[in-house]
Order: sequence, then C-alpha cells, then structure tokens
Amino acid sequence: MDFNRQNYTNEELVNIYRHLLLPRMIEEKMLVLLRQGKISKWFSGIGQEAISVGATMALLADEWIMPLHRNLGVFTSRQMPLHKLFMQWQGNKEGYSKGRERSFHFGTREHHICGMISHLGPQLAIADGVALAYQLRKENKVSLAFSGDGGTSEGDFHEALNVAAVWGLPVIFVIENNGYGLSTPVNEQYRCESLVDKAKGYGMEGVRIDGNNILTVFDTIKGVRDYCIREQKPYLIECMTFRMRGHEEASGTKYVPKELFEEWGRKDPIKNFEQFLTDQQVITEMQVAAIRNEFREYIDTELQQAAQAAEMIVDEAEEVRDVYAGKSGVGSLESGVKVIDTHHSPLTTNDSPLTTHDARFVDAIQSALRQSMEQHPNLVLMGQDIAEYGGAFKITEGFVEKFGKARVRNTPLCESAIVGSALGLSLEGFKSVMEMQFADFVTVGFNQIVNNLAKIHYRWGQNADVVIRMPTGGGVGAGPFHSQSNEAWFTHVPGLKVVYPATPHDAKGLLIAAINDPNPVMFFEHKALYRSISGAVPEEYYEVEIGKARLVKSGNDISVITYGAGVHWAMEYQEQHPEQSLHILDLRTLLPLDYTAIKEAVAKTGKVLLLHEDTLTGGIGGEISAWISEHCFELLDAPVMRCASLDTPIPFNMELEKNFMAKSRLGEYVQKLINY
Repeated sequence: MDFNRQNYTNEELVNIYRHLLLPRMIEEKMLVLLRQGKISKWFSGIGQEAISVGATMALLADEWIMPLHRNLGVFTSRQMPLHKLFMQWQGNKEGYSKGRERSFHFGTREHHICGMISHLGPQLAIADGVALAYQLRKENKVSLAFSGDGGTSEGDFHEALNVAAVWGLPVIFVIENNGYGLSTPVNEQYRCESLVDKAKGYGMEGVRIDGNNILTVFDTIKGVRDYCIREQKPYLIECMTFRMRGHEEASGTKYVPKELFEEWGRKDPIKNFEQFLTDQQVITEMQVAAIRNEFREYIDTELQQAAQAAEMIVDEAEEVRDVYAGKSGVGSLESGVKVIDTHHSPLTTNDSPLTTHDARFVDAIQSALRQSMEQHPNLVLMGQDIAEYGGAFKITEGFVEKFGKARVRNTPLCESAIVGSALGLSLEGFKSVMEMQFADFVTVGFNQIVNNLAKIHYRWGQNADVVIRMPTGGGVGAGPFHSQSNEAWFTHVPGLKVVYPATPHDAKGLLIAAINDPNPVMFFEHKALYRSISGAVPEEYYEVEIGKARLVKSGNDISVITYGAGVHWAMEYQEQHPEQSLHILDLRTLLPLDYTAIKEAVAKTGKVLLLHEDTLTGGIGGEISAWISEHCFELLDAPVMRCASLDTPIPFNMELEKNFMAKSRLGEYVQKLINY
C-alpha cells in the first residue's frame, strides 16, 4: 500500500493514526462484550475504518454526515463521549436515544450526525436537503452521505443522486464497496464495471479509490469538498474495501471465500499505516505501544463509567410525550399568531375581530401558502410542476415571480428523495412544504414518511418541520390512481399529524398551523372541494388549532361524525331532510383526534354515524367506533354505524364512482339509526 506523505508534519500524521486506531480498539472491545452478553448486536466496521475516519477528518465539525452501520469512525472522529456511546449501545436511558434505538440508529445535532434507519438508502436524500440549506444560506459547506454497495441498488440511491445533480447541490456521496450486501456478492447486485461509473449517468463527476488507504481517503475527500463548494455540484466516491467480520456478528462469514480474507488481511488499513509511520520514523514501536495502552485504559475507564448508568425506569408519560416535538409534546401554536376558536364560532379570535372575504377552498390554500412564505423566510416549497406552471391545481401560480425559484422548487419525479430533502432542510432549521401532485403518489415516498419523518423525534430528539400537502379524494372521475382516500394509512403512525379540513376557512387556518408546527403534518385537501365551495375567510394570518374538532350543527336525532367532503354530504342531506335533526361534527384533525368533542357528540344524541369517503375496512371510522364502544358505551342508544365507500378500488366511470362513494348510502344509514 503506497502512502503519499505530501507536506504532512509528523504531528499531523500521528493525529490521523490515533483517529484511525481508536475505533478499531473500541470494536475489539465490543466483540468481547458481545460474547459476554453485555450488548445484543454489533455491526462491525473492522477493515473499513479508513473511510469513516478519513471522510470525517476532511470535513468541518459542523458539516452534517449521514453514516451507516459500519461508520464508528465518524462518531469517534467527531469527539463524541465514549461512555455515552457505550450507554447507547447498551440501551441505557442516558444514551443518545434514551434506550429507544440500537447501535448506530441514532443521531446528534450537537455533532452534526444524522442517524440512519435500517432502510439505508433514505440517508442519501437527507444529505441533499442539508446541502440545499447550506446553499440557500450561501454557506461554503458540504454534506456527506454513506452508502454500501448493496444500497446502490435501492431507488433512493438513484433519486438522491439525481436530485443533487439537477439542483446542483454540494453533496459528497461515498460508497463503501466491501464486496457484499450481507451475503449477496456484488456480481449479484450490479452489472456495471464499477459503481463510480454511475456518476456520469447523473451528470456528476466521480472517482474510485483505495478505501483502505487513510491518506488517499483523506486527501481525496478534502479535494472533493473544495470542488463541491467551488462548483456547487455533487460528487460520487467509490471506496474499495472489505469487511473482515460478518454483516453483523450473528450472520457469520461462511459465505466468504477464505482467500478473500487472506488478500484483504494484507491490506489492513491500520497495520499498513502503522508500518508506514514506523518506516518513515514518524513514530516508534514503543510509541505505538504507548498509544495502544493509552486507548485501552481510556476505553476501560469509559466503559466503567457507562456501567454506572442507572437501571431503566419506564416513564410511560415521557414515552408518549416524546413522540412529538413542542410544548408538552404536541404544541403547534406559534407565538403571536391569531388563533381562531371555531368549535362553535368561526370568527372569534384570541385578540380581535377579523376582516373576511368570500373565497374558494383553493384560494384559501393559496393564501395560507403565500402568507406563510412572507412570514417565514426559511420556508421552502417543493413539488412537481409547482414553479412556473403553478402546480397541477394552479395553487402556487405566481409564486415563482414573488418568491423566486430558490424557494419555489420544481422537483424531479422522485417523491422519496424530496421527502428526504425536506427532512434534511429541517436539520438545518428550515421549514418546507412538499406537494404530492396527487395523494395517491405518496406510496413512492411512504418509507421516508413513516420511518424517517415520523420517528425521528422519538428516536433522538430531532424534529421534522415538514408539511406534505395531499390533494385527495374522488368525485372528479379520475380513476383508481388519482382519487384514493388514503388518510387512514397515516393515522396509524405515531409522530405524524394528519389534518383534513372541510371549509375554506379551516383550510387556511389549519395549513398555517401545520406550517408553524415543528412536527411532520400530512395535510389532506379534497380536490373536489377546491373550486366547488366558497366561504368567509379572514384576510389576516391566523391559525386554527390542530387537534380540535368543529361543531358544524347542533341536532337531536343522530350525531354524524365526519370530515372533508363528508361534512358537505351531511349538510346537504340535512337540508334535504329538515324533518330529521342531525348533530354534525367535523373532526378536521384525524391524528390526534379530539376525543372530548367526540364524546360530547355521542352524549348529545346517543346515536352515532361515522361517515367518511375512505373505504370501510381499515378506515378511521373503525378506530373511532372502537373508542366510542370502549369509552362511551353507557351513552349509546344504538350500535355505532359506519357509512363508508365500497371496499373496491375507486372506479373511473362516473356512475360507478357515484355508486362507490359513501354518499350514495348515507340516507340508508341515517334511516337505520332513526328507526333503531
């Protein structure tokens, strides 16, 4: 192995050696602890340390890194307290994730490290968002994300590289090519000659290097960092290496030919660099022994300190509270913003009367976005065709002229990468609103939403200040892939908030509240309501509180609990049947639910009809029905009934669609309850 000393001083070379050696010695200790049963799992990076250490040392301490399983050198090179890392790996409350995460599935804002999720690929797009934040602030910084050779097969790899190239972002993508994705060899992962060849396909530069040569890694990434900042472009680096242990210790290495261990054993990054330093008379064997003894004592001391961690005492209230960021875990209201109490009166605020004008639902959404962009200079809008074209529904028409393309960003067709980029923006204190062109397309970004956005605050205290706008619902003859009501998918996910307004007034106030909320919000907008309904909307910048239902109409016969288009179906039915008295509750927020308002609605009539456009099985109505049966049974005078759409995909033909819709059976269900 050839090392190019260049102009490094002896002190600098010894410093690099110390950074390289420490993670190896920690890992050797971890393998002992694993055999002793003191930790439950370990993903070894033995043999790959030069990549993590070289990359981290080449960056500034406040530049974000997105590591994976085998990147202990990132954590140690960022000078993280070892005893706290031990606590993390032991699952102690005093670790970085309060015992909620394993090994390297955690992050730390203090050290600018973003914790991974097991799906690997999503890390890359987060680096895009961080780099975009640097670029918007005109900071000379880069972000760096790791991928394994196996991870390059994921769609997230393609999406992240494509977005970085199209947007011209200063991101360094590092592939650790160690020959195997768990047990699958690279010849079963890809057919290109080398992974760096992929760079050209995205219009970016790339280089393939010896990942076991610490000076090569360090020098390369230092130079690439300068390039990315100077050119405002991404760069791909393929580091050739080998892991000398199993994917994780339990998986073993029987699938690896013995000769590979022998070959790569001769390329050990630490032994070779150590030999180079002694040959160059930078360091003596006695000094090497002294450093190793120093590290051994340091590791033992830190481990002893970690062993003194208190036993886990489960605090259920804390567990629930930490799912969300904000005051008491669920806070969303921004200081100084007008807050409207619309449970009974739509025009009462927390300080003064509001000036209103008649506006369509679509106009209310547009007003909320415009005023939020004016209120928050750090707010970025992202979505397909939202810039000059104004979006599929023309909601952002004219925004580019007013706010510029830096903040109103057209995206490639890659929902997962844009959700990930939104999370990356949040790491750097930006807000973002992403528009799913249709709610149906959210499936392509589902993993990022339910595993990254939703869980990140609970996992390591990092909030995700992201709103995803979801044009949803049928009634416009758009067929199975542009008309689904998929809100129930997300009400099952702790950490998300799910908002679904029915009126222009609530659409504006709730969208502003969602943007002000530090948590990820899925904001559903019914397409059929965009231009079909109007109402009084305040001109001012105001919030409607998330998590509060609205009493639409007081009645005595049946309580109809609904949201979205269902509110208008219920009102229309009431107008057509004045002889019946419906008590209509608009939920507005589906996660968290307003259980107080639900119980009041049950108590008012004793008969409850749950109405929603979503299909029956697995819809939110089933959850609410179960809650009412458990908590309000004594208030009921009849079984709780659900009126929902058919358990079929939503059809294209308008007559078939009308039959599909819950609205077509509303009268039947009301009559059943009346007659019970």
